[in-house]
Amino acid sequence: MIRASARLAPVLLAPVFGGAVLLGGCAASTDYPSLAVRQVERVQGSGAPAAGSADAIPTLPPASADLTTRLAGLVDVARQAHGRFTSRQAAAERAVAGAGAARSDGWTNAEVALSDLQTSRSGALTALAELDGLYVDERAAHPEQVSPAAAAIGAARDQVDGWVSAETAVISRLDARLR
Repeated sequence: MIRASARLAPVLLAPVFGGAVLLGGCAASTDYPSLAVRQVERVQGSGAPAAGSADAIPTLPPASADLTTRLAGLVDVARQAHGRFTSRQAAAERAVAGAGAARSDGWTNAEVALSDLQTSRSGALTALAELDGLYVDERAAHPEQVSPAAAAIGAARDQVDGWVSAETAVISRLDARLR
């Protein structure tokens, strides 16, 4: 029994030593990231870059006139869609309140009114998706700070998202009443 264990010891220990050799090779690498303070982390107490620092984050230009016009157009599209939504909301509320049993005429009318309500907000959803894309692109272009363009896009996005969130809550509530 002892002789069998002695013969198996080299076989059993080979993976352990092989792994140690491989890991030892990794330790010799110096390609790991530095733990030094990065440029974006060099700030004073106010959160601004250190005054007179060569590492100060450059000031980005304000949002362009083209971007401002585009944002206003997207917000306007969403505003119009939200107006259509609110103008159809009361009819959908009444239809759902009088729906009756599932698959009855009243229930079918309520389903149609709810579908019409959902369709009326498509412009707002499309505008929100475009604003999301613009925001992601702008933040990717300037990851070290929120640029004036990103701030403008974010403000427009927040406004449209508020309308879409309110619409989603209404649709969810009405849909739950039909189920």
